[in-house]
Amino acid sequence: MEITRVQPAGLVMSPAFSHVAIVPPGATTIYVGGQNGIDASGAIVSADVAEQSIRAVDNAGIALEAAGATLADVVQWTVLIASDADLGAAYGAIAPKLATAGAPPLVTAARVTALGVPGALIEVSAIAAVIVTEEEHS
Repeated sequence: MEITRVQPAGLVMSPAFSHVAIVPPGATTIYVGGQNGIDASGAIVSADVAEQSIRAVDNAGIALEAAGATLADVVQWTVLIASDADLGAAYGAIAPKLATAGAPPLVTAARVTALGVPGALIEVSAIAAVIVTEEEHS
């Protein structure tokens, strides 16, 4: 059993994202709420969007690890980026972290006027799935 990511014929082929993900029955689904580029004390790590982006994804990784998952288990990312932030710099910084073995995850992105954390330029959330093996059920 595995998660299948599909790029159907008739839709744009992209190395950055897939269009469909199929999670088999019995998988554990993990939802990670919005993560910003903040440190453990809640302080913004930098005014630079690339640095904030890396920290936001790293924070998502910490949350996933707490649930027994990794960045490679992410089925879908949602990326919110402040409208005045450099989208190219943000994606350039995090693209290697979002990549998975095989087909890439699904990605939804939007530009927003502002985020809930003052000074935040990016926020990422994730949905991950982990296949539970028979041994783990025992």
